[in-house]
Amino acid sequence: MKLNFNAIIFDLGGVILNIDYHKTIETFKNLGVANFDELYTQAKQNKVFDDFEIGKISEDEFRAYIRRVSNVSLTDVEIDFAWNAMLLDLPECRVNLLKQLGHKYPIYLYSNTNSIHLKAFRNSIGNYYKDELLLEKLFIKTYYSHELGLRKPNKEGFLEIIKENHLDKKSTLFIDDSEQHISGANEVGLQTVWLKGKTIEELFEE
Repeated sequence: MKLNFNAIIFDLGGVILNIDYHKTIETFKNLGVANFDELYTQAKQNKVFDDFEIGKISEDEFRAYIRRVSNVSLTDVEIDFAWNAMLLDLPECRVNLLKQLGHKYPIYLYSNTNSIHLKAFRNSIGNYYKDELLLEKLFIKTYYSHELGLRKPNKEGFLEIIKENHLDKKSTLFIDDSEQHISGANEVGLQTVWLKGKTIEELFEE
């Protein structure tokens, strides 16, 4: 990879953790929520999802919204199961790569996520790696949007991370699989890689 950087900020879903948005859409459809794909996609989502990702609404308020717009009497367990269906695995080769990179650079995680997803992927990682907090140990610091109160692609989140860690924008690399998030990072002045059609393992082999 022909970039000159001194620190790296990674996205989580689609970069570190494998995800499939279509699995959540299909699972909700199987539960009778026929219009879920009109409310939520990788590129665009209803404001309620944005609010959930910055901690502005609670889990109960989020679930109530799903029931209201779908007009389907779903249980909390059914909603959480469908919502978490997009979360797949964390490959061991990726964990090993992050450990290697962490010895060479300060590395950080910045994820648009929510409290339901955080509990789910910590539980999944804990079951496989026997350490629920493995992600937190791989990075100098993990920034989850619902805890930070800010989300990508808005500039404020990037600026907060840069300021808190005394990073040089011009020599900090940001890696994400969503084009709109890359655009937000570019506006701030970060170096960026849009991870489209490849993995980070392939990226760092170049």
